[in-house]
Amino acid sequence: MGVEVSRLSNGMTVATESLPHIETVALGIWVKSGARNEQDDEHGIAHLLEHMAFKGTSSRSAWDIASQIENVGGEINAATSVETTSFYARVLKDDVALAIDILADILTDSSFDADELEREQHVILQEIGAAHDTPDDIVFDRFTETAFRHQTIGRSILGTPETVKSFTSANIRGFMDRQYGADRMVVVAAGAVDHDTFVREVEKRLGSFRAKSEGVTPQLATYVGGDFREHRDLMDAQILLGFEGRAYHVRDFYASQVLSMILGGGMSSRLFQEVREKRGLCYSVYAFHWGFSDTGLFGVHAATGADDIEELVPVILSELEKASERISQQELDRARAQYRAGLIMSGESAASRASQVARQLLLFGRPIPMEELVDRLSKLTVERLTDLAGRLFSTKPTLTAIGPVGKLAQYETLQSGLGRGVPVRQKLAV
Repeated sequence: MGVEVSRLSNGMTVATESLPHIETVALGIWVKSGARNEQDDEHGIAHLLEHMAFKGTSSRSAWDIASQIENVGGEINAATSVETTSFYARVLKDDVALAIDILADILTDSSFDADELEREQHVILQEIGAAHDTPDDIVFDRFTETAFRHQTIGRSILGTPETVKSFTSANIRGFMDRQYGADRMVVVAAGAVDHDTFVREVEKRLGSFRAKSEGVTPQLATYVGGDFREHRDLMDAQILLGFEGRAYHVRDFYASQVLSMILGGGMSSRLFQEVREKRGLCYSVYAFHWGFSDTGLFGVHAATGADDIEELVPVILSELEKASERISQQELDRARAQYRAGLIMSGESAASRASQVARQLLLFGRPIPMEELVDRLSKLTVERLTDLAGRLFSTKPTLTAIGPVGKLAQYETLQSGLGRGVPVRQKLAV
C-alpha cells in the first residue's frame, strides 16, 4: 500500500505505512528543530527539553509516563540531533491509542517542574563529563566544532556545564513555544497500523496544537575546516579527517554516500583493506558522509597506536587521492548493492521505517519511494564519483586528533599533499 499522508486541521502532517506480518507499531512525533535552532545563550537547551518532556505533566508523573507504557510491554524514548528532535514509542497494535496519548501529553502539557529540572541538569552534567572522558566520542564533537567554527551547527548537542546549569523552566518552555509548531512537526507510524484510525487519534490529541512556530530559521552554515589536536596520555589515538560534504537536497548527496562506502564502508572497502589488512596501521577505520539541510561533512575516522600515527594519516590521504584518479566499476557495483541492501533491510524494521519516512517528510515534504532511491543509485557512474572525489578532497580539510598525537604531521604539511596531483607520501616524506 505504501505510505499514506494526511494533514490535521492545524496543518500537522500525519503519515503511516502498513507493514504486513508485523504485530507491533513504531510511532513518533518528529520536530524540525534541534541543537542548530538554539540561540547563543541556549546551547544545550534542545537536548535538555527532550529530557524534561518525560519528567511529568499535569496529569501524569514521571513514574506514570514510564510505567503506563511499560505496563503494556511498550517502549518510549526520545532523541535530539543537530536539526531535529524526536519523541517515539513502540507498542503492540492494540496499544497505539495509549502511546499517542502519552506522546501528545508530554508535548502539550509538560510541567517542567523545578525540582525535576535540577535533577535532570545534574544527569546531563554527568553525560557531558562521560563524553569528555571518552575520546572516541569527544573527537566527533571537536570535529564538527572545527569544521563549523563558532556556528550552532558545529556545537555539541549536550551544551556546556555553564549553559545547562543556567536554564530555568521558563527558558525551556519559551524555547518549546517558539520552536514547536504544527508546521514543523510530523507524526508517523509504521507497522500494524490503520491510517484513518491513526489520523483520528492524532487529531483528537494534537489537532489543537499551535499551527505556526515562531523560531527564526537557522543561519546558513559556512564550512571553515582547520586543525584541532589534544594530547592525552592514552594507549591509542582517535583521528578524524574530513571535508565539506553535500546537503540532502543537492545532486551529489547520494554519490557522496556511495563514495564513502567505497572508501570505508566495510571490510572490502579501500581503507579497510589498505590501512588495516595490508599494513596493520590501525584497529579501526571507516568513512562516512553526513548530510544536513544546507551542507554536509565527509569524513574518515581511524583509531591507532602512537607508533603508527605518523604513517597512518599519509596512507589515508593517499587513498583519498587515488579515488579521484580511478574507481572501478566493480567497486561502484558493490557499494551500490550495499546501499540498496541497507535500504531494504532497514525497511523491514518498523522503527527504522517510521524514522525514514519522518526524515523524508521534514526534509523533502514527501515520502520518497524505494524505487526512486534505487533509480538515483543506478544512474551513478565511476566518472561521476572520481570527479566528486577530486572536488571533495582538494578543499580545505578538517583534522581532529585526541591521544598520543605527537608524531602527527603538521596540518599545513598534510594540507599541501591534497589536490595537487602529487603523491601524498612524497610530499610528507614518510
